[in-house]
Amino acid sequence: MHLEMTRQPIGADNGQTSLAALLRMVAVATLLLPALVLAQAGAAPKGNPRLASLNIEIWPEYDRPAALVILRGALAEGVKLPAAVTLRLPAASGGPAAVAYSVTADGNLLNLKHERATVGEFITVKFETPERFFHVEFYEPIATNVAARTYRYVWPGDYAVERVTVIVQEPASATEISVEPKLDGVSKGQDGLQYRLADLGALEAGKSLPITLRYTKAGTRPTAENLKPKVSETPAPAMAAPTAPAPAPVAAAASGGLPDWALPLAAFAIFGLLGAVLILWLWRRESRSATPASSATRACAKCGAAQAPGNRFCAKCGAKLA
Repeated sequence: MHLEMTRQPIGADNGQTSLAALLRMVAVATLLLPALVLAQAGAAPKGNPRLASLNIEIWPEYDRPAALVILRGALAEGVKLPAAVTLRLPAASGGPAAVAYSVTADGNLLNLKHERATVGEFITVKFETPERFFHVEFYEPIATNVAARTYRYVWPGDYAVERVTVIVQEPASATEISVEPKLDGVSKGQDGLQYRLADLGALEAGKSLPITLRYTKAGTRPTAENLKPKVSETPAPAMAAPTAPAPAPVAAAASGGLPDWALPLAAFAIFGLLGAVLILWLWRRESRSATPASSATRACAKCGAAQAPGNRFCAKCGAKLA
């Protein structure tokens, strides 16, 4: 008696294996792509021009229960103008209060249109400056419900800077003030307030600079309310380059450009749609290829047992099949 082993067509196995592998690949790509998009959006901006100088000024509780942070940048000589600039601000700030530029380091500030997008712990701000000098202001909250207060700002390293200067305004009525890194210079401004300052030298692109301020203060009255009427005069710490912040420009306008993550997200959606279409097409093809095999199933004329395609003898009784 001659018996043959029943087996499925090789093509069917390969098709199911390929389909399962494809499903796994699409699933992995679907899970990883959004994370990749967010990671790229939250990464340090690429292609920023080099800065000749950067002044970081922090005025805690100046006119509200928050820290006013002022970034004054000067593009390096030779940078082609207009220049595209991208900055990352803390997400807790809610975005910039002002974005401006000036023709000279201490010149009048002119508003700049800008784009903004919130990604993770940052708000990314993009603008194009027609001159070398730009000015950005934002507020970040400070917990004022306790007497011992702390504020920490971290420059995320969006630029390579040839010279970084840090200036901290001491809050009125505050005591036990300390700043890290240590700011050795002390200057009294025209407003009667004390300013701590230091030139920290050069800073590489991608290297962050944390600035931590600690002090003790009773009450929540802002510094501006403690000043004399000449508060409108510009404070002038004894530092080269722009020193005290000029009044904020009137409402910096935001442009309606697309945020950084819009295009990658659209690409992700298209990729997912194409993957779904491809899976559906493969599934239908496999279904069609399986149909002839099932329709070719025969029964033994002697015992009635079902026979696999290609069998010449009955697998049950051994009778020769027609």
